[in-house]
Amino acid sequence: MKMGLNGYDHWQLAEDADGIVWATLDKAGESTNSLSTAVLQELARMLDRFDAQPPRGLIFRSGKAAGFIAGADIEEFTELDTAEKGIELVARGWHLFNRLARVSYPTLALVRGHCLGGGLELALACRYLLVVDEPATRLGLPEVMLGIVPGWGGMLRLPERIGPQAALDMMLTGKTVDAQKAKRLGLADDLVPPRVMTQAAAMLVVADQARRRPALLQRVLAGPLRQLVARGARRQVARRARPEHYPAPYAIIDLWARHQGNALAAPELIDTIVRSPTARNLVRVFFLQERLKAFAKGSDFSAQRVHIVGAGVMGGDIAAWCALRGLTVTLQDQGIERIAPALQRAYAAWSRRIRDERELRRVRDRLIPDPDGHGVRQADIVIEAIFENVGAKQALLQSLEAVIRPDAVLATNTSSLRLEDLRSVLARPERLIGIHFFNPVSRMPLVEVVNAEGSDAQAIRRAIAFVRQIDRLPLPVRSAPGFLVNAVLGPYMLAAMRAVDEGLAPETVDEAMLAFGMPMGPIELVDMVGLDVAMAAGRSLANPAEEPPRCLLERFAAGQLGKKAGRGFYEYRAGKPAKASPGAVPAGLAERLLQPLLERAQQLVAEGVVADADLADAGIIFGTGFAPFTGGPLNYLRSQYA
Repeated sequence: MKMGLNGYDHWQLAEDADGIVWATLDKAGESTNSLSTAVLQELARMLDRFDAQPPRGLIFRSGKAAGFIAGADIEEFTELDTAEKGIELVARGWHLFNRLARVSYPTLALVRGHCLGGGLELALACRYLLVVDEPATRLGLPEVMLGIVPGWGGMLRLPERIGPQAALDMMLTGKTVDAQKAKRLGLADDLVPPRVMTQAAAMLVVADQARRRPALLQRVLAGPLRQLVARGARRQVARRARPEHYPAPYAIIDLWARHQGNALAAPELIDTIVRSPTARNLVRVFFLQERLKAFAKGSDFSAQRVHIVGAGVMGGDIAAWCALRGLTVTLQDQGIERIAPALQRAYAAWSRRIRDERELRRVRDRLIPDPDGHGVRQADIVIEAIFENVGAKQALLQSLEAVIRPDAVLATNTSSLRLEDLRSVLARPERLIGIHFFNPVSRMPLVEVVNAEGSDAQAIRRAIAFVRQIDRLPLPVRSAPGFLVNAVLGPYMLAAMRAVDEGLAPETVDEAMLAFGMPMGPIELVDMVGLDVAMAAGRSLANPAEEPPRCLLERFAAGQLGKKAGRGFYEYRAGKPAKASPGAVPAGLAERLLQPLLERAQQLVAEGVVADADLADAGIIFGTGFAPFTGGPLNYLRSQYA
């Protein structure tokens, strides 16, 4: 390299022997690259320099181990308190990346690790995009998850590069793609292993060949059939998001269809989006998520082996998820015939996710059926996941304590029982903690890490680190019936079933909460949880003098246990509920159903089950799917009195 540092705080420039300039982004004082105002100002200065003295080529890469660029600086979004500031933020990236796209010399983004939001928009403004073939490489435009739009050129360039249908799917869902899919879509020009990435990047720039154009059909869909594509996209979005709750996806469609993705052509729309309550609350949710992740910082614990006792739906799915995330898992139950269904579910789920046959075999090899429990002695984490019965769990935990390693974490996945009751039979009761997953394990991001008075602090820290290791969000909670999430869901689902007892159709009750913004109605949620689980949890959480709802008792007695049985409140066909028309929803029904949830959440914060209201909101959003656009139940409650 001929040229060293050149007075930039965040960029390092070096020119190689072939005249190619390597621009390495290493944002000062941060572990992750983001496109703050200062970073973009320095990029503009770099382009000024290259206007005067063009290099043979310009390659962007990251100086961070964490990835390429995580996106814009989210902290700056919190400062957008006027329409002018919102427009200025959009204009800054839009004009700069357009300028980058027009330079005369070839440009390339070398993407290793995450490349999200503004980071992908920068990469799209380059002539070439080269991805490194590693599991950590992910590309996407997740702005919709923050209630905003990809206004720095993503809505223009992603459809041009991969076609409008695939591009809209990525932008409207916030989904990311891995390196191999990026190559298949045409988002990346090539896919290379890490050992040759710098040579491959330099060769691609030196060759300076024209990029492959999208197929003719995609060009037609982006041209004459643009409005047809937009109508189809609106129908797809309407199935999962109502415009009054989530305006951003509808804005993305309109800006692409009517303004070529130029957000500055509709400034009033951008102001509405950027300063909307939805965007403000979704940014709040982002920071809540970061707070949960931060609980694991500072721990160097890394589990290698996990032993799970109980191969039912929860135990089997926990085992499958841990194996997928790279851990060796031994799964124990009373005979191989009880473990086999869990293995079959895992193999089916993995086959849908993993295309590479060698990787699929490696994942399968990590999940080991272990009816005799041999794996318990080698495990770093041991999780009890049998049925909700105090006596049965106590007997099992006693037997596990006798054989586990002295430094192993002993945990229960109980959803409603108190640690104090379960650990009373142990020689070292302080060892037992809760690691409580939610159903379905592969989709629910939250895991409650439960402590009781005198719990081993090191075991809690290791459990939190383990939860982050398997890409889940740890929420520390104190032992109490139902902890946080189930403790608030119990009265909510109970109120819904009482409404059915009063004569309302299950569909009507569910529609009230779907209209409020919940991802699933409370009656369908009971079916998802299982009516047997609802009965058991009800005994632990409800007032003993209170009779269970008639509608629950009748179905439970008839063996209609919900989705897993094919019938509960609804009949299930191919895994989906067959619902009748909901009819008219009575006024005030949603507020009535929410009230016990809100009151219980306030009570749990006051009792110290969860540390504060923000963590309660985080737990209830990520543990139940509570309407994210509200910013959480307690934030919603505050907004009603603001």
